[in-house]
Amino acid sequence: MLLAIDIGNTNINIGLFDLLKSKDRHVPIVTWKVATAPSRMVDEYGILLVDLLENKKLSVDIISNVIISSVVPPLTNVFFEVSEKYLSMKPLIVGSGIKTGVKIVYDSPRDVGADRIADAAAILKLYSNPAIVVDFGTATVFDAISEDGQYIGGAIVPGISVSADALYHGTSQLRRVDLNTPKTAVGKNTIHALQSGLIFGHIAMVEGMIKRLKTELPGGPIVVATGGFSELVNKNTQIFDYVDLNLTLSGLYCIFELNQHK
Repeated sequence: MLLAIDIGNTNINIGLFDLLKSKDRHVPIVTWKVATAPSRMVDEYGILLVDLLENKKLSVDIISNVIISSVVPPLTNVFFEVSEKYLSMKPLIVGSGIKTGVKIVYDSPRDVGADRIADAAAILKLYSNPAIVVDFGTATVFDAISEDGQYIGGAIVPGISVSADALYHGTSQLRRVDLNTPKTAVGKNTIHALQSGLIFGHIAMVEGMIKRLKTELPGGPIVVATGGFSELVNKNTQIFDYVDLNLTLSGLYCIFELNQHK
């Protein structure tokens, strides 16, 4: 089994892949999501990982390989040690020196996050290009993959939850609200007005950005959504061709495959 770990700023997504499957092998057989906590120690995450596996009646003995992508450098080292101490193996870390299958055309390729590279790897292997990926996480990230399969850049804006927190902390009278879709865009009270702006406003921004990106990306790109808020957004727009909650984890599997010696 391959254990794929994607460490984000808010959540850590973990997926287990059956390396012996011939069909749908890029789809994780089980996934978990845990909170990102940079202050947690190696043993805390190690015990958590063991507990997650045992909850599914699995053990660490079934894991033969580990691959990690991370945008939180302190936790990259933590999970490297977790892999060594609890799984008795060195993990493959997405970064310089490994094959990804993604040609990055960016002013500074090292600035492209490992999760964005994994998303692009999944697109190239499992979907079609050109493509636009919209990853709804702490930030909402737009990635553009050209017709000839190059990662050419994108855009980054504050995510829905970050915007909500900014309003709550930056104002005296606006409250924290649940991120539920209101019935109408015209909010008749403060809660519904905030929900309208946070959700419908964000969706309008996404639709506008995709329209703009398509004018710069010839070939009729597909649009793929992923990340924690992708389902919420997808319920209120027709802009996406696909929603794939496991896109980044599947991309890690694709990168793992490329780095296996034949």
